[in-house]
Amino acid sequence: MKIDFAKLQYQYQLYKTELDEAIHKVLDNSNYIMGNEVRELEGNLQSFTGAKHAISCSSGTDALLLAMMALDIQPDDEIITTPFTFIATAETIAFLGAKPVFVDIDEKTYNIDASKIEEKITSKTKAIMPVSLYGQPADMDAIEAIAKKHNLKVIVDGAQSFGSTFNGVTDSNLGDISTTSFFPAKPLGCFGDGGAVFTNNDALAEKIKSLRVHGQSKRYHHQYIGMGGRMDTLQCAIVDVKLKHYKKDLALRQEVASKYDKLLKDKGLILPFVDTKATSAYAQYSVRVKNRDAVQANLKEKGIPTAVHYPMPLHLQEAFEYLGYKKGDFPISEAVSSEIMSLPMNPYLSEDEVGYVCSSFLK
Repeated sequence: MKIDFAKLQYQYQLYKTELDEAIHKVLDNSNYIMGNEVRELEGNLQSFTGAKHAISCSSGTDALLLAMMALDIQPDDEIITTPFTFIATAETIAFLGAKPVFVDIDEKTYNIDASKIEEKITSKTKAIMPVSLYGQPADMDAIEAIAKKHNLKVIVDGAQSFGSTFNGVTDSNLGDISTTSFFPAKPLGCFGDGGAVFTNNDALAEKIKSLRVHGQSKRYHHQYIGMGGRMDTLQCAIVDVKLKHYKKDLALRQEVASKYDKLLKDKGLILPFVDTKATSAYAQYSVRVKNRDAVQANLKEKGIPTAVHYPMPLHLQEAFEYLGYKKGDFPISEAVSSEIMSLPMNPYLSEDEVGYVCSSFLK
């Protein structure tokens, strides 16, 4: 048996008629930038999440940039975040000249350890940026309490977690600003790059809308230094079709995760842990193994692809050497990065496929 990690072609064929129709409608109208489908998607994202404002943009990375620009993050400001994430989280902070300040992760959820945040707050700290890793929000009760106490903003990096919840609230309604990514392999993906920014603050929403079109208040009148951060009409049309089916696909992801949980419980692995306050979108199903290279090689021989999210925490990356961190500074992140391994995860994995993956692990 050969397993498809994300089954993107399968999903296209599943929704092909609707997707092709939506794509050809955009082609027929030839309104490729800020066409009607952009507004339609944003309205449907608002309805789905309950967020007052959903603003589409060019990628999950640009969503983070827009969020920080809207909050007027300046050079030398500090933003507290996690070193165990994709580089875009901290890269965008550094791109604006601000300083990423890392905090180690919780060993169960792999999200930022909220109990370690307060000790890193200084007079330069302006925001906390938790990441909803693998699809599960961080401990937002604790993070929001710390932010309120110290008058800080909260930007949620929800690139992997669209549709997840914390205390029954969708991840797009967490923090001052929440972001997501529509990269093709994400739970809700387009056919290229795309993302969105969510907020319930009217002033922030208007500023973000302006910033994504070069800071324009009206054509060729620029109130801010902005960026070309629009999501094109074609990608919005594609995501809008997929959004109609997303509740079902999200439920299927959770069913696949439950099957994995049941069949892998006696295999000597550390399985994903989801907090009782949260639900996960299961962007990844990631397990920890001591002999990762050997396990990956064994699975590869059997036609089972795996991935490592992520093999090196950010504080040890060459790009962040200037921050002065060293090996041993964040021991949990370092330990997890040496053991973590993601198994195939998508809504369309059959019972036989999940069974084959699980039976392929050596006892």
